[in-house]
Amino acid sequence: MSALRFDLGRTPGNDDVPRAASPDALRALTVAAADAGAAWTRLGDTLLVTGAPAQLERTAAGRAPAERIGVPAARLHLVIQNGRQFQQAHPAVPVLVDRGRYLVVDLDPAEAGRFVEPSERHLPCFGVRPLPADTVVFEQRPPAPARARAATEPMAAVSHDAFAADLRMLAGLRTRHSSSTEFRTALDRAEGVLSGLGFATRTQTVALHGGGTQNLIAERTGHGGDGRAVLVTAHLDSINVRDGATAPAPGADDNGSGAAGVLAVARALRDHPGARDLRLILFGGEEQGLFGSRHYVAELDQAARDRIYSVVNMDMIACRNTPAPTVLLEGAAASQTVLEELAAAAQAHTGLAVQTSLMPFNSDHVPFLDAGIPAVLTIEGADGANDRIHTAGDTLEYIDHDLALEILRMNVAYLVQVLGRA
Repeated sequence: MSALRFDLGRTPGNDDVPRAASPDALRALTVAAADAGAAWTRLGDTLLVTGAPAQLERTAAGRAPAERIGVPAARLHLVIQNGRQFQQAHPAVPVLVDRGRYLVVDLDPAEAGRFVEPSERHLPCFGVRPLPADTVVFEQRPPAPARARAATEPMAAVSHDAFAADLRMLAGLRTRHSSSTEFRTALDRAEGVLSGLGFATRTQTVALHGGGTQNLIAERTGHGGDGRAVLVTAHLDSINVRDGATAPAPGADDNGSGAAGVLAVARALRDHPGARDLRLILFGGEEQGLFGSRHYVAELDQAARDRIYSVVNMDMIACRNTPAPTVLLEGAAASQTVLEELAAAAQAHTGLAVQTSLMPFNSDHVPFLDAGIPAVLTIEGADGANDRIHTAGDTLEYIDHDLALEILRMNVAYLVQVLGRA
């Protein structure tokens, strides 16, 4: 068993440019692979086909040029990583396909288990699994043509200056480690912003490795709706994995950008008369293992879970890793509708290219999905290109405010739609 690699819709030598291959071409290849008895795995516009030599020859016959991968199919593994964390931890592992957050690597299946990252101090920064068969790991969608936005739309009210000021405040703290006094300072300042915008706020204590941290919850009740709530979430904490809990961890992108994004959403929607409840949450303990979001979901009874219409989670929305501004929407089957509505909002109101995935990993949308609650992570596309996260180098100088504002406009447009009007 071996593999073929097809790259469709990409310019040779310029793989970082997100493009959308012809759906017909992709469909024809996957159908050809299935008809030949081979398996396929798609990562954007890259298609891997695995099978016996005769199966691969039948798949490739008369079709797009393919690169033969001289590695047995059993050795192919999919890595989902935060930043470049897997490659930094295991630089000797051959990478066969690099799509930023997603890698296909060559690993002995008998030894793959040792590449799982055990840690009691922080959330594992990558996951390794055998290459899934007949699976779309992520899909690439092109941006819509540029269009003018009406100045009266709430998404046009997302403030560059206010977002930048909030992000400077958060990244200006030496660290926002979940158990630090600086984390509490950041939480208090965020609470001041949200309460000043008219949201009812409260904190929730979360146990963390023998200590504690907090979640900040802010809510505005809807009027005339169906009694359901729409949640906007992000983690407030930062971490320095290399140097420890007391080391500098400005966390400008991870996740000052997402936390400042929650405040930007609050400002943009402060005057929007929603029919549904709007609930904003800043979680603590994410970097240690999704402690804040897991605690929040665990505290909800079934009736409270059923009241949640959807969750939009923001984690790393402000580093531009490809020439075209790109957002990744990551969910699961339970959140397919939310994901499609966010993608439609991106098409209608932004110039973003959109990647979509139903393989959720390591952020605060996961506990909601585990409970059957529709949730989608909105994160910078090809986020694996950001190799500074979890270090002292995740600073403001690498922030792309325009990308963050585009992702926020997408989120606000979606929220306006699902909150409705009182």
